[in-house]
Amino acid sequence: MIQAPYLTPGMKIGITCPSGYVDAARVEQAIRLLHSLGYETVLGKTIGLGDYYFAGSDQERLADLQAMLDDTSLAAIWMGRGGYGMSRIIDQLDFTNFLKHPKWICGFSDITVLHSHLQAQFALPTIHALMCGSVIADNWQSAPVQSLLLALEGKSLSYEMPAHPLNILGSVTAPLVGGNLAILANLTGSASQFQTAGNILFIEDIGEHLYQIDRMLYNLKRSGQLKELKGLVVGSFTDMEDTERPFGQSLEEIIWDKVAEYGYPVCFNVPCGHQYDNRALRLGMPYQLAVLEEKATLSSL
Repeated sequence: MIQAPYLTPGMKIGITCPSGYVDAARVEQAIRLLHSLGYETVLGKTIGLGDYYFAGSDQERLADLQAMLDDTSLAAIWMGRGGYGMSRIIDQLDFTNFLKHPKWICGFSDITVLHSHLQAQFALPTIHALMCGSVIADNWQSAPVQSLLLALEGKSLSYEMPAHPLNILGSVTAPLVGGNLAILANLTGSASQFQTAGNILFIEDIGEHLYQIDRMLYNLKRSGQLKELKGLVVGSFTDMEDTERPFGQSLEEIIWDKVAEYGYPVCFNVPCGHQYDNRALRLGMPYQLAVLEEKATLSSL
């Protein structure tokens, strides 16, 4: 397995925005944080660059990310923002030099496209974590920020979740893969669809109707992506909406309904996703998932 080296102070971290627009002021605190820890930063041309919804045109965003993928001086690339846009450029990226000098890719939401592509094509670990734009002056010591730093430095990551009535009990050790559910469903059948069999799948999402979540999960189920999992961990599903005529199931019931027949452990309320408490996960690397009656734990190995 190809893996980027873990970080130590003095290494360089690139900051770019390959998807939606981000104001340059929104990444200032992330830069200050990294500098305070002894890291150097390289700011991409797309930070503060706007082309309607996007952080520059497709070509500008492609060129900026490609330059950072090719930059052998960088140890990691931290995304400024998610939104939408990676799907428009993923097939034009050249990973030849990147694979010779791999670096950690950090971000979530729309960056799930890049995480998934690197897992599908190269089995390369990446970090699902908050964006630069989520770092503010008073949250440097918060669990989400600190977990990203631990992930980058190769330290252990371990999260404990309270019991949930729809959890499915069991223990398993396997690689962790996944990300934003809408993106994963959209990538089905593409070159960026990774192998789910034998892995623990992580899912999260924001701002969807309940029937859309149901549809996305049926997409994964019908394409065989849920059948041979080792486990399922469910992060935050924030700002979910129902229709005027209710769908008839809760978010948790919708998910449970698609996977209960398979019998593998399922854990709800993992502190990751579109919420303030968005802890880091090293995707593509082994985790131990233990879902017990009184609690559940997810720990890196």
